[in-house]
Amino acid sequence: MKYHFNEIEKKWQDHWAKNQTFKAENNSSKPKYYVLDMFPYPSGAGLHVGHPLGYIASDIYARYKRHKGFNVLHPQGYDSFGLPAEQYAIQTGQHPAITTAENIKTYRRQLDQIGFSFDWSREVRTSDPNYYKWTQWVFIQLFESWYNNETNKAEAISDLITIFEAEGNKKVDAICDDDTEMFSSEDWNSYSTEKQQEILLKYRLTYLAESEVNWCPALGTVLANDEIVNGVSERGGHPVVRKKMTQWSMRISAYAKRLLQGLNTIDWPKPLKESQRNWIGKSVGAHVEFKILNSESKISVFTTRPDTIFGASFMTLAPEHDLVQRITTPEQKAQVEAYIEATAKRSERDRIADVKTISGVFTGAYAEHPFTNEPIPIWIGDYVLAGYGTGAVMSVPCGDQRDYDFAKHFNIPIPNIFEGVDISKEPFEDKATTIIANSDFINGLNYKEATKKVIEALEKLGQGKRKINYRLRDAVFSRQRYWGEPFPVYYVNGLPQMIDEKHLPITLPEVEKYLPTETGEPPLGNATVWAWDTKSHTVVANDLIDNKTVFPLELNTMPGWAGSSQYFNRYMDPHNDEEIFSREAINYWQQVDLYIGGSEHATGHLLYSRFWQKFMFDKGLVPHDEFAKKLINQGMILGTSAFIHEAILGDKSLNVFISSGFFIGPNFLTSENDNWKKKELILKKKGISSEDLNKMTYRAIHADVSFINASDELDIEAFKNWRDEYNDAEFITDADGTFKVLREVEKMSKSKFNVVNPDQICEEYGADSLRLYEMFLGPLEQAKPWNTAGITGVHGFLKKLWKLYFDDNGLKVLDNEPTNDNLKTLHKTIKKVEEDIENFSFNTTVSTFMIAVNELTAQQCTSRAILEPLIILVSPYAPHIAEELWQQLGYNESIARATFPKFEASYLVERSKNYPISFNGKMRFTIELPIDLSKEEIEATVMAHEKTKAQLDGRTPKKVIIVPGKIVNIVG
Repeated sequence: MKYHFNEIEKKWQDHWAKNQTFKAENNSSKPKYYVLDMFPYPSGAGLHVGHPLGYIASDIYARYKRHKGFNVLHPQGYDSFGLPAEQYAIQTGQHPAITTAENIKTYRRQLDQIGFSFDWSREVRTSDPNYYKWTQWVFIQLFESWYNNETNKAEAISDLITIFEAEGNKKVDAICDDDTEMFSSEDWNSYSTEKQQEILLKYRLTYLAESEVNWCPALGTVLANDEIVNGVSERGGHPVVRKKMTQWSMRISAYAKRLLQGLNTIDWPKPLKESQRNWIGKSVGAHVEFKILNSESKISVFTTRPDTIFGASFMTLAPEHDLVQRITTPEQKAQVEAYIEATAKRSERDRIADVKTISGVFTGAYAEHPFTNEPIPIWIGDYVLAGYGTGAVMSVPCGDQRDYDFAKHFNIPIPNIFEGVDISKEPFEDKATTIIANSDFINGLNYKEATKKVIEALEKLGQGKRKINYRLRDAVFSRQRYWGEPFPVYYVNGLPQMIDEKHLPITLPEVEKYLPTETGEPPLGNATVWAWDTKSHTVVANDLIDNKTVFPLELNTMPGWAGSSQYFNRYMDPHNDEEIFSREAINYWQQVDLYIGGSEHATGHLLYSRFWQKFMFDKGLVPHDEFAKKLINQGMILGTSAFIHEAILGDKSLNVFISSGFFIGPNFLTSENDNWKKKELILKKKGISSEDLNKMTYRAIHADVSFINASDELDIEAFKNWRDEYNDAEFITDADGTFKVLREVEKMSKSKFNVVNPDQICEEYGADSLRLYEMFLGPLEQAKPWNTAGITGVHGFLKKLWKLYFDDNGLKVLDNEPTNDNLKTLHKTIKKVEEDIENFSFNTTVSTFMIAVNELTAQQCTSRAILEPLIILVSPYAPHIAEELWQQLGYNESIARATFPKFEASYLVERSKNYPISFNGKMRFTIELPIDLSKEEIEATVMAHEKTKAQLDGRTPKKVIIVPGKIVNIVG
């Protein structure tokens, strides 16, 4: 019976789907285990072989845990809101929902054919109104909450209102906007409703505020910092500028301390935790206020080095700082405005990373030093960011490299405040060895002593205090696009009002165009039915807006990370229409036990999800304030790209491609062969002179790997037909007529044309081969290159495994007793497989399987007692072949429920020893003897052996040397 893997895999995939084999129950006597993958965005390109790596690893672990007796939750869904579908809608007019649904069909087909044990009954899609109803619900809970520093948690905004009514806000220790004014209970009770709402917005955990954002005009939306790469949008590579907009924001900064502390309680990769620590960025220092001469305004700064305050020779504001326009003198106005405009074209990351460019403009204004009362010039510079700290810096050039470079460049004084230090060539930044000088009352003090004294003095003056600062900024939560969650918000007199929970979800309206409106409003501004009727509690036509009972709805939509910030909890009870999840479900599943996904989400999804979880914990909705106990970041499967080399003269393309054998470095090799002459003829035909021929270079461009054979030779006709511009291209081949390309390992990506489709691999080799090969490539966390040729090894292993159970006459498994060697092979395999899976060392398990099958084949093992547990061991890795063999062994129930074999150490204990029998030091034969025989018993057995008698030929040996467990040597 042959191994027909395509038939077998289709059979069992259909069986699993029909019988819902992997459906988890919310109540079970078994212990629970929750395995989760980061759900995919369903792109139009579908999966390539790099995508399933983490899914295969999690699936192995989920299947293993089922074998170990756990009730396993292993769900899957789709992060289905996203910019690509919207961009396609803009180009074609097709609704993003249609595009998304088509893409999901492709993803589901591909995921099913790889044999994942997902519980599809719990599938969620973030773009499904039944799902985003609960995203809207969480948003409302955040809006109705504030952060109480005294209790260190989020509390109901209604409680805060009660406090305001009784005693105002003077005793309230809350996270709120920096410009929040103090008021008494009398003040509060005298305020208008609008005024009260404006004040409450300064406390709410989600709030409206004007803020600096990354605006991408080409995409018509705001982008998060992690959506920008090298100053352009990650999607499409479009320019991004900084501009002020009124946006919804999440007050994640309230949780900065707890987000840092929580990292110590979870088993996540150290590099990822370090990324989050750096992103949150805790700093201890002082808040200092500098008065501005001839102005009532003040500049607030945060500094980690208050001991250096006497070295401050200028102030630097971010170009976007609110004070800049107010304090700039008429003489400096033109320069300042030009600089602000230029800075707006640079992303924050560019400004942080660019340490070489020194730029800035003097505002013409001066601050006053709090201790010396000396005037300090106020500059603006793009190395200061409006969103970090206060957007202002107390510039101490003798103690900071950027300040030093700035001062040198603009010829600003650099006073030296360090004892015994030369700052003529560079600043002094070692605070550990600092002794302060030229600084009045802190002369002679070290860093710690001086810092304490300065803070005390600032507090006496009322111009500063000790402060802990965090780099983490509140997260902008608005996007100017169509395909996202609508906000459950309408506006009365310009102030946001929440739609009652019982009327959720508020679903996306139909629009004619998916672009922003002609007046610059987001795409929802194109909707004609997008107003809220407070009487009927329904969405109605815009022309009914009267600002009495019918009001305008929010035009922005939520960002991509909104839907992914609670999906792991929704999986626990995905069909619950009454609540986000039941108390029974959340108390049973608790939290994710194992989460697998990419490290690129470190400061995006993984940080925002931790924030939402902590908020939900504060509200008593979840039992843990961290959503995932353990996280593994899978490595990347790299593609082997193909590069074809195009002849260029200067920057002009000649549409001539030259085989890689003709060049070294940037210059072509010279040659007298016919092909080189052919090259000259072709290029001269293109109008290239002999002189220019020598100046010619090349550039490498990607070619689709599907055009390249195993010998790195290009299919020229396929390449010419690939794109119109290549139809008439000339190709200079090697002497044998072939055209060689260069290969390079890099990220597998559609844009690099090095993608390998898993459909093709499953068709040619089977899903079990794909699963085994992806694990066999190397450690899960490491990057590894894909090589399709290598999959033949694991495919051959599966054929060999099949032959252990079948021969030409059918099933050959018998109920005979296993040999000691059989048992030893099985139990060392059980031990190694269990250890490897528990340590997520999946690559070494595949090697262990290969060794076991080779040994059992050599042992001619046919024992059911060995081959039955063996196939359970293989099952998590190659489930299709395992199911088929299990059924052929006589079982009707899926192997998924079979108990994992138990390791018995006794079978690894050596029971016998193969002794080499030597005569006068020369080994003549071997004999296997029980390991526990005494010397006398060994000698008696060896001397009675027929081969010993033949060697001695009647002679009596002089002596017999025996080393138990090692050798027997007969002398004489």
